Amino acid sequence: MLFDLWDGLSLFKKIYDQSLEPVCKKYQLTRMELDILLFLANNPGYDTAKDIIERRRLTKSHVSMSLKDLERRDLVQKEYYPGNQKTAHLKLSSASIQMVAEGQQAQKKFFQTVFRDFNPEDVSRMEDYFERMRKNMQNALKEEL
Repeated sequence: MLFDLWDGLSLFKKIYDQSLEPVCKKYQLTRMELDILLFLANNPGYDTAKDIIERRRLTKSHVSMSLKDLERRDLVQKEYYPGNQKTAHLKLSSASIQMVAEGQQAQKKFFQTVFRDFNPEDVSRMEDYFERMRKNMQNALKEEL
C-alpha cells in the first residue's frame, strides 16, 4: 500500500509537470519561473523570495536565479516597504497576467482530471489527509535539527 502511495505521488508530479509544460513552452519560461509566478498569484501574503524558498522547499540559488530572469523580462517587480529596505516584496507585473492565467487554467484542468470521479466530501477528506501528512513531515524535519 505504501509503495502504491509513493508510485501515485510520482505519477501525480509527472502529470502535473506535463500539464504546465505547454505554458512554459509558449512563453519560454523554465518550470521554476512559472512555479514562482503561480506561487505569487496563488498565495497572497507570501511575496518574498524567502517565502517561496520555505513554502516550496526550493533552493535559494535556483529561486534567486529565476527571479533575476523574471525581473529582467519585467514579469516580476520588487517593492520595498518604508522602514525596511532589506526585504524585497515581489509583485507580478501586468506583463505576466496572461501567463499566470494560462498557468492557473492548466492547474485547474490538472486537478479536475485528478479528482474526476470524486465527490466534494472525498476531495475535502483528501485535503485533510494531505494537510495532516504535510504537518507530520514538517515535524519530522524539525526533529532532525
